[in-house]
Amino acid sequence: MIKAGQIAKGQCLMWKDEPYLVSDREFVSPGKGAAFVRVKLKNVRTGKVLQETIKTNDSVEEANVYDRDAQFLYADDEAYHFMDSESYDQFTVTRAGLEDRIYYLLEGETYRVVMWEANPIDVTVPLKMTLTVAQAEDALRGDTVTGATKPIKTDTGLEVKVPIFIKQGDRILVNTESGDYVERVNG
Repeated sequence: MIKAGQIAKGQCLMWKDEPYLVSDREFVSPGKGAAFVRVKLKNVRTGKVLQETIKTNDSVEEANVYDRDAQFLYADDEAYHFMDSESYDQFTVTRAGLEDRIYYLLEGETYRVVMWEANPIDVTVPLKMTLTVAQAEDALRGDTVTGATKPIKTDTGLEVKVPIFIKQGDRILVNTESGDYVERVNG
């Protein structure tokens, strides 16, 4: 059991006898009254999303989850397909609630998959990832305003605003939480 004030994004909780993944968390301390935590929870089994408000002093049960390394194989319309790095067993993770991660899943790369009762419930991507620029317009002569940016598209389909000196074929580092450009990667 943990206090509601200690709940973190990405944590798995038991709520009303069902496992839920915390997809968003907001701590609220009103000027009058007790502080509380507003959480967005995604049911691991059904994909249903709830918004709950919990007083910070209330206790919540943590779900018993564990991580395992798995290689990303491919994605289809319904799920992401992985292979366990140790046993070579293949399994799927449903797309529901994980749509934003498709831009950061690269075939052949290894990721941490969160498991609950031998079922995959979440995929953890690194905080920063290197992606290749697939489409970028050339900078125009005179585009020298400080901080000027242009939209590009990466090889995974992610659209990112980058500095004007970035060209097609360049490799860039992207923050996976915000989807923002971090820096150009040499080599």
